[in-house]
Amino acid sequence: MPDRSSLVKYFDALAPTRVRWVEKNRYYHQQLGRTFSFFIPPNRSVLEIGCGAGQLLASLKPARGVGIDLSPNMVQVARERYPHLEFRVDDLEALQLDEKFDYVVVSDVLGFLYDVQRSLENLRRVCSPRTRVVISYYNFLWEPVLNAGERLGIKARQPTQNWLGTADVANLLDLAGFEVIREASRLLLPKRVPLLSLLCNRFLVNLPVFRHLALTFVIVARPKPMSRQDQPSCSVVIPARNERGNVEEAVRRIPQLGRHTEIIFVEGNSNDGTAEEIRRVIAAHPEGDIKFISQGSGRGKGDAVRKGFTAATGDVLMVLDADLTVPPEELPKFYDALISGQGDFIHGSRLVYPMQDQAMRFLNILGNKFFSLAFTYLLDQRFKDTLCGTKVLYRADYNQIAANRTYFGDFDPFGDFDLIFGAAKLNLKIIEVPIHYFARTYGATNISRFKHGWLLLRMSVFAMRKMKFVE
Repeated sequence: MPDRSSLVKYFDALAPTRVRWVEKNRYYHQQLGRTFSFFIPPNRSVLEIGCGAGQLLASLKPARGVGIDLSPNMVQVARERYPHLEFRVDDLEALQLDEKFDYVVVSDVLGFLYDVQRSLENLRRVCSPRTRVVISYYNFLWEPVLNAGERLGIKARQPTQNWLGTADVANLLDLAGFEVIREASRLLLPKRVPLLSLLCNRFLVNLPVFRHLALTFVIVARPKPMSRQDQPSCSVVIPARNERGNVEEAVRRIPQLGRHTEIIFVEGNSNDGTAEEIRRVIAAHPEGDIKFISQGSGRGKGDAVRKGFTAATGDVLMVLDADLTVPPEELPKFYDALISGQGDFIHGSRLVYPMQDQAMRFLNILGNKFFSLAFTYLLDQRFKDTLCGTKVLYRADYNQIAANRTYFGDFDPFGDFDLIFGAAKLNLKIIEVPIHYFARTYGATNISRFKHGWLLLRMSVFAMRKMKFVE
């Protein structure tokens, strides 16, 4: 491994020809830009470590983009190409920059660091608790192939590098105070070959075995969480259609959460007097902050949840099904998991504790297990129960999900997938809280096993195209 002064000399000498090498390997750099654009939405503040000629940072369309590189000559090239961005001479091994960013990009840089752990520790000074660090690095299996490419003049010659496996990078991040959220494989074929490149880089690279042969691995991480010392307020949204017998129970059993708890019933054109019962309960409990919203012409739980979240004033947003099959007494578990920083998106798992008789039918259990495996694969985060209705997140994060909803479209009548997919796309840390699950005591379920199961399957296939086999 060369010392830092030697690396500066190497990259300074490379700078005049860097753009030519990027053009020579245009397909690889285009695919790298598409990969980072998938993980980083536009119009955010982005810092790129080891920015080179600046093309990757520019492709991310940041609201504020800063690139640093240890080579003064390379920084000058980047400044001339992208004057609307900011480029500075700085080195991650002795980082001077002191500004917080939404995203930090570390692309193909780990191999040049003398002390990877200390360098990653330095990243913490540019990270807020909400920052996401997106790292790409070469698969060590490709070392002989890349070395051969250098000898053949296909790629620029580079100094001796570190070759790190995924477990090595994850361990170094852990030691440096970061937590891995998700991992992904990209690029089986770094050169454009008609049809074959599409097959390899869109489909095969996401399949077992093949994914371990990819050229590039990507890790998304966040700073290890710290528990909040304040008590953020909470809004509990309860979609209610034909749930008259559960309204009073819900209000009576929901505990105080944070410094203030708001309860919002979104009534979905019931025919059993649910709307009248909600109004009666509001009048009977003037001490509570209870609101009534009519769903109007909207249909489905997803629409009800969105209407409730739009009206909510709490810092924390919760969904509680009006059937009370998930006990309201367990909501503090979700609240505590969120404010302690254990996760950014908390949802329940009904498949850990024994269920009350008839709480979930056998075919429903089988379907749930199928979708949990599918989601674990699709979203690169672990799922055991995707269909539990209780979900909790910060209102600020929900606003980002809503702002980026066009990526998936308004396709989910249930609301569960809309929130889960949106959370995963924004790289929120998703965790499950095991809860007890009971049979409903009033009314009948609004879920049709086969009709809605088929719809869920179609949505999963749609998500596969948008989240895994990305165009």
